[in-house]
Amino acid sequence: MKIALVSSVGGHLTDLCTLVEALEDHELMWVLNDESPVLPTDAKSFRICHAERDWRVLWNIVECAAIFGRERPELMISTGAGPAVPAAIVARLAGIPVIYVEASCAVSRLTLTGKLMRHLSDAFYVQWRDLAKQAPWAKYVGGVM
Repeated sequence: MKIALVSSVGGHLTDLCTLVEALEDHELMWVLNDESPVLPTDAKSFRICHAERDWRVLWNIVECAAIFGRERPELMISTGAGPAVPAAIVARLAGIPVIYVEASCAVSRLTLTGKLMRHLSDAFYVQWRDLAKQAPWAKYVGGVM
């Protein structure tokens, strides 16, 4: 299975990288909003424009549509921030299932991305038991770290 791993760089990417071991039997492709030295050198990665809640989010949709159209992932997994929502919109329109894992920094309330991804994801996970109580639709199976 080809899986698109979508994230901003920093802590969101750190969370996503911890899931890679469980996905090692799959073909992985990365969609990030900046360069990152933490990806393996042989990783198939795509960089999209860094959007900050402005018109560039619309451009991210175009960029993700081009990438997903060319690469044809069968699943998208994201831990959030900037690229998550535009990529999820494209994935949903293309019939690609979306899994969202709320960032580990979201301890007592959902992030803005999490609030939006609730409506765009097929499966929504949180990493803190207390957060699962506030978001009864979310699944809690532990943290990624």
